[in-house]
Amino acid sequence: MATVLVNPRTLRSARKQRRQLVVIGNGMAGARAVEEILARGGADMFTITMFGDEPYGNYNRIMLSHVLSGDETDAGILLNPLSWYQENGITLHAGVRVDRIDRFAKNVHSSDGRVTPYDTLVIATGSRSHLPPMDGLYTPAGSLKQGIFGFRTIDDTRNMLAHARAGHTRHAVVIGGGLLGLEAASGLRRHGVSVDVVHSGGHLMSAQMGPDGGAVLRRSVEALGIGVLTGCRTTAVLGTDRVTGVRLRDRPDLECDMVVMAAGIRPNVDLAVLSGLPVERAIVVDDSLRVQDEDDIYAVGECVQHRGEVYGLVAPLWEQAVVLANHVTGTDTSSAYLGTRTATKLKVAGVEVASMGLHGPELDTDEHIVFSEPSRGVFKSIVVRDNKMVGATLLGDSRKVAYLAQAYGSGLPLPEERLGLMFDLGTPGGETGVEELDGGAQVCNCNGVSKDALVQAVKGGCTTVAGAMEATRAGKGCGSCKLLVGQVVEWAAGGAVEEDPAANYYVPGIPLDKAALMAEIRRLGLRSVSQVFQALAPGGQEDAKSKMGLASLLKMMWAAEYLDERDARFINDRVHANIQRDGTFSVVPQMKGGVTSVEQLRRIADVAEKHNVPLIKLTGGQRIDLLGIRKEDLPQVWTDLDMPSGYAYGKSFRTVKTCVGQDFCRYGTGDSTALGIRIESRFQGLESPAKLKLAVSGCPRNCAESLVKDVGVVAVEGGRWEIYVGGAAGAHIRKGDLLATVDSQDEVMVLAGRFMQYYREHANWLERTYSFVPRVGIEHLRAVVVEDSEGIASRLDEAMQSSVDGYADPWRERDDPQTPGQFRTSLPLTVLPQVPVR
Repeated sequence: MATVLVNPRTLRSARKQRRQLVVIGNGMAGARAVEEILARGGADMFTITMFGDEPYGNYNRIMLSHVLSGDETDAGILLNPLSWYQENGITLHAGVRVDRIDRFAKNVHSSDGRVTPYDTLVIATGSRSHLPPMDGLYTPAGSLKQGIFGFRTIDDTRNMLAHARAGHTRHAVVIGGGLLGLEAASGLRRHGVSVDVVHSGGHLMSAQMGPDGGAVLRRSVEALGIGVLTGCRTTAVLGTDRVTGVRLRDRPDLECDMVVMAAGIRPNVDLAVLSGLPVERAIVVDDSLRVQDEDDIYAVGECVQHRGEVYGLVAPLWEQAVVLANHVTGTDTSSAYLGTRTATKLKVAGVEVASMGLHGPELDTDEHIVFSEPSRGVFKSIVVRDNKMVGATLLGDSRKVAYLAQAYGSGLPLPEERLGLMFDLGTPGGETGVEELDGGAQVCNCNGVSKDALVQAVKGGCTTVAGAMEATRAGKGCGSCKLLVGQVVEWAAGGAVEEDPAANYYVPGIPLDKAALMAEIRRLGLRSVSQVFQALAPGGQEDAKSKMGLASLLKMMWAAEYLDERDARFINDRVHANIQRDGTFSVVPQMKGGVTSVEQLRRIADVAEKHNVPLIKLTGGQRIDLLGIRKEDLPQVWTDLDMPSGYAYGKSFRTVKTCVGQDFCRYGTGDSTALGIRIESRFQGLESPAKLKLAVSGCPRNCAESLVKDVGVVAVEGGRWEIYVGGAAGAHIRKGDLLATVDSQDEVMVLAGRFMQYYREHANWLERTYSFVPRVGIEHLRAVVVEDSEGIASRLDEAMQSSVDGYADPWRERDDPQTPGQFRTSLPLTVLPQVPVR
């Protein structure tokens, strides 16, 4: 059903006889144009109505790759929350498509049957994924085959994630080796999917760089485990109803069960064509962004053709929005958009990439300065013509991008020593040359933030880098500009940048670091989250973002004396199961050390059959995961299983992975299975600032992957055990540091528990051990945990024992729910907030 957001302020506007401004498109271009119009007093000039195809607020499309990789959430990429529309008196028709524009009656006809009049119309319909011409895209019934995806919207990304996480997905082919294709490939690889990129060009990112840079980029991409096929065309998708492979021209077929189309974009111009507006490659506009031959219709963004150019980057979009707003509001009718010399700076598959202008020399007189270091993934190429920079490509090192972009865009004089363009040799554009940047120089490409915008934020009272980033959105995109943002803010503040005090707060709503917060909690005897807010938060105000961290901290500090308030918990912790994207839950029963029995397996099978569990999956921690359980069915599933919780959902002690050890393995030197079960039995359910994953290996062959766990134990010769801490094998790869080598399992139990307690007391909220250990230092940890240099070993042991003594299986709440609605259904669940129906 179409959703509509209306503010009472909008309804009152009719009495003020404001003009009707209608914006078709709620993406980055449409919303940015409205922001610019509001900044020029547009709220007093217009009643604003917006239409958007997607049932969401405005989000940062550039960040979809971060959602795919798991580095960001759906909600985390929202640019304008729904409250923004209400606060600015904007009526938003979300999930409603505009079918036709009646230019003569000046009405917009939408898919919900609504007819909306306009005085001024802005078209911002954006673009869509291009499906290259090839056989086999569609089923005999005419629908796109299962396993084929575009990569353009939140829904595209969600569907890709669901498919990648499904048990049947093993291999994906990404068609297109440009920016979007490489980001898609990198994101899917993070989910364990084997990926090949098929690119018709002779080298990767052929639209942004030359062959030499493409070759260096290829090495970096292949180092991520991604296959690359260049100079290669896909002629067909194989399979009847679902993808089974792709056919390549002059190459063998590739088997796959997933195809991602990332071979460029096409402007959405169907509405304009149907409505009789001038369209060539896109909607034709003049220098004021007014549609050709129309007085009251404007267009902006990727659906626009200006002076023969169609842009697919955000920088031109921001510039267009400024000019459009000047004309729509009458603020500056002399304002003109003359086109954009595009300079792109982004992270592609984790590699910093910057590109502008020519990729290489075109004239015999062009100078070409090249630096290449393939082993480090670094490549720099600069093209100079008549002492002006006309192109540059930078890979792996973009520290000089700000200066080079300004030199490219405004023709700055270049240093005689050309290497000064690439490296800091005391010439313009060095690390200290921020003051030489033009005020209009783009600092953050993702969100269109200029140097002037950051300077104004500092003058407006932002005295910290974090404050300036929050005020302008700079650095909130791919993150590659954060260093430059900090330099600009520091320069604008005359070096008087304050350290952001909130950066040291344990949780944002309480102005104390962790040590001070714990001291105050103990001094005042605060045993619940609400008590902490009342006593320590400014004005006693509660902060939703702080509740989870405080609940975890209090439970760690007080154990059985902690006063549990369910509204302070995340949904996972309230119902003791891991929520999935469709609002159902996964259930992982405990199997200590990964060891199970015939009775447990039979019980799990019976439960899966009884409750029609749609997916049964083996986890990386040697457990069995039952996915697709409805919230209201959780208590009965737990009852039928009659097994303890496996803690696969919270910020807590998770599992201990083991190998078979010396009893069965001919290489085993220690009983890893028995030790793993012993460790899991003692520390099960332990509250923690972040999740804890452990492993025990029976020999240095490391079959249980102990070296890349939060705590890993390895049996070595002579009946001894090595204890490693701070390892990781997920989004971050880090070998753990050796904490100690001990002679007995008892010593392992003591030191592992002591380390975890020290971590619990000193780590930041959500700080994994792979960050905590290098931050604190392994030498310091050895001194405190092993050598008791601070004399706190006994206290740490006692605190851990208190927590262990307070253990209770949370799945027992099936018999006595904590709240009446604890297991009441909450479906359907929407991950991104949708607009409420009027």
